[in-house]
Amino acid sequence: MANFEAYQEYQRIEDFEEDSPPGEEDLLVHVPEGLKDSWHHIKNLDNFFTRIYHFHQKNGFACMMLSEFFELVQFLFVVTFTTFLFNCVEYDVLFANRAVNHTGQNPLDRNKVTLPDAILPSQQCTERIQDNSWIIFLLIMAAIFWVYRLIKVFCNVLSYWEIRQFYIKALKIRMDELCNFTWQEVQSRLISLQREQQMCIHKKELTELDIYHRILRFKNYMVAMVNKSLLPVQLQLPLLGEVVFLTQGLKYNFELILFWGPGSLFQNKWNLHPKYKRAGNRLELAQQLSRFILLMGLANLLLCPFVLVWQVLYAFFSYTEAIRREPGSLGARRWSLYGRLYLRHFNELDHELHSRLGRGYKAVSKYMNSFTSPMLAVMARNVAFFSGSVLAVLIALTVYDEDVLTVQHILTAITVLGVVITVSRSFIPDEHMVWCPEQLLQCVLAHIHYMPDHWKGNANKSETRDEMAQLFQYKAVFILEELLSPIVTPFVLIFLLRHKSLEIIDFFRNFTVEVVGVGDICSFAQMDIRRHGNPQWMSEGQTEASVYQQAENGKTELSLMHFTIKNPHWQPPQESSVFISHLKEKVQQDAATGPPRALLLSETPLCASLLSNESGHGTDNLLASVLTHPVLTASGQPGHDRHSHRAGTTASVAASVLASLSGSQLPGRTRSHSQLPAGHAESPMYRSDRTMVDRYGSAGVTGNMVILSRFLSTVFNPDLQITPVFVSLDSMSASDSHFRGESRSALQLELASAEMSLHAIYMHEIHQQGSQSQRPPGRWQAPMPMRELTTDTARLPPHSRGFSVSTHVHPVGWTEEEEAGEDEEVEVDVNSRSASRRDMGRTC
Repeated sequence: MANFEAYQEYQRIEDFEEDSPPGEEDLLVHVPEGLKDSWHHIKNLDNFFTRIYHFHQKNGFACMMLSEFFELVQFLFVVTFTTFLFNCVEYDVLFANRAVNHTGQNPLDRNKVTLPDAILPSQQCTERIQDNSWIIFLLIMAAIFWVYRLIKVFCNVLSYWEIRQFYIKALKIRMDELCNFTWQEVQSRLISLQREQQMCIHKKELTELDIYHRILRFKNYMVAMVNKSLLPVQLQLPLLGEVVFLTQGLKYNFELILFWGPGSLFQNKWNLHPKYKRAGNRLELAQQLSRFILLMGLANLLLCPFVLVWQVLYAFFSYTEAIRREPGSLGARRWSLYGRLYLRHFNELDHELHSRLGRGYKAVSKYMNSFTSPMLAVMARNVAFFSGSVLAVLIALTVYDEDVLTVQHILTAITVLGVVITVSRSFIPDEHMVWCPEQLLQCVLAHIHYMPDHWKGNANKSETRDEMAQLFQYKAVFILEELLSPIVTPFVLIFLLRHKSLEIIDFFRNFTVEVVGVGDICSFAQMDIRRHGNPQWMSEGQTEASVYQQAENGKTELSLMHFTIKNPHWQPPQESSVFISHLKEKVQQDAATGPPRALLLSETPLCASLLSNESGHGTDNLLASVLTHPVLTASGQPGHDRHSHRAGTTASVAASVLASLSGSQLPGRTRSHSQLPAGHAESPMYRSDRTMVDRYGSAGVTGNMVILSRFLSTVFNPDLQITPVFVSLDSMSASDSHFRGESRSALQLELASAEMSLHAIYMHEIHQQGSQSQRPPGRWQAPMPMRELTTDTARLPPHSRGFSVSTHVHPVGWTEEEEAGEDEEVEVDVNSRSASRRDMGRTC
């Protein structure tokens, strides 16, 4: 009964047909006199902020509309060209299976086949198409979809033209200067504009978290459901064991069912339907959801042939030329869609996630390449030898007499042999490489921030490598999964997701909260340590969460740190401020037992070389000196001079660098934090843009802080040559000039990324030290059943009514990335790649 009463705290929201939250039907954006323009009629702030974000990330109106235009053209081209190839080409003539006699021409050219000979006349081509009812049906379906996309493009042109006007007139950002502004700068102007014009009438002050909640409303739910192992993406298959299957099509269906479909749980784009907030009819609602999922599964099964044909055609036109030009590209790796959700923080925007994972690409590639298979290497060497021998003979014959190329299938043989040799070489490890799996995995952790507990100490095991491969998959695996998606998706919906209906209903009821001026959001997205903290992640004594309410793998604590560092102006609530202060105090204590900073920085080039196979190049070299410093003894590596220096752990070394950040604040502060407990110094995250950047460019900065700035800014610079970091102040004039001339915002982002990496390392080390029990190997996390929550803390206290965001975009075809056009894939050198599942790699 207490649980039912908790749901009554929700203010009941009646069904509204208007496209605005209750109380905002008439006006959501207030525009003062003199500033009214073509953008004043925008009502939905969720869509408004989302479009502002997409407008910035996609480089303005011209780029967005050009992309939309070519998507339409691309779809039209694929359909037209495929129809032409199936109905308008005479393949018997093209393959010379039927002779063509050109009368009236030179006898030598009379039997030569030309391209026009293989193309049917337009009238005959039209008759073929009209006689095939299946072709007619598919063309009608394609035409309907293309017209639908055309209407969407037209609507986007109108809406984004208004956003363009808003950027120019309200934010004072010209289109030719848009690329020079970071999102943090745009967001700062939005917050300032709210103070001046009161865009949101429910709140006087607009915070960074309000904007993030509106943009990421549904994505935070997805991250939470993956974190709590609610979505059925881990499948048990015969022979293959446990595999992770999450494709663009499956994710699209999840979002359609849960968020914005006709039978979804949300009554509009910002409010969960009131009936899902009450526990009394949860069984009936679960049955309704189960029936809706069944219908969606059957619809997917019905559309499977058409979607499958499109997937095959799109993959063929997209990858055939790239594979022919570079066969090894299929062996390149990419972050899987599941990996992006598993590794994503709560309230992390797309560009922040892609930037973070991009920084960790080289580190995780090195780790995956450290696994080799001697048996596979022996077979690959012999296959490469035999194939190379035959290819060498064919090339020699071709050089001697080019008429050899006219022999049937000789070009095909040369191409196939070349592909076989390239693939075989990818399985042959570099015999001169020496790898340190544990240290490589620690370097990976610094960037991705999340790692299952059982990976610690098992970096050289094939099980760990296989689980990492679920996050960091081969490009060939990605293509295969997308091709199989139309077949597998219906069965996942019908036989797996449907049986989780009750757990889904309970999840949305237990973990949804109303926030003033925002609407219904996932309670995990509030990053509330008291309600969702994990005692094993430094929040012991500060959290009231049960095991069911706790986020797994320290997601709440790490997300809070990430958001605070990325948004230094944000004012955390009381409980979060206490946690951050406690963390800072712990850092200071561990730094006292760690190695001196001067020693740490002076030895970075030597230590970093352990992880580098590029003779001093790489984004992780200086960060590696924190992870593999000679003074570390916890991993069994003694310091080179243990009698003259204090020994330390990875946590104490990371704490030493973090303490350097907090111990060198400038005396002037630009903001105060009244909610910080007395006796706690200000956290290194509590600093303004001016404070953090000026500390590295002002004339009054100390020599040690200039050294530290070089250390942190170099950590993530992939093109910077390693040089000794501990240098005299006299030699820093050029560096000072360099920092003063750099973009303040760019430097801030680099420093924030470095600081978050060090916090991730430190918090994982502290978690490992305090953990009393390890999770069993081979499991991501211990899944907590989404059962009924029966405590008063099941529901966060509501505050007011809110509004939501639409993230749905209809793609022309599936793309490699979670968001089209974002996070370009980086390819790995084929010759250094290993594809084994055995742990026979050479280690240090």
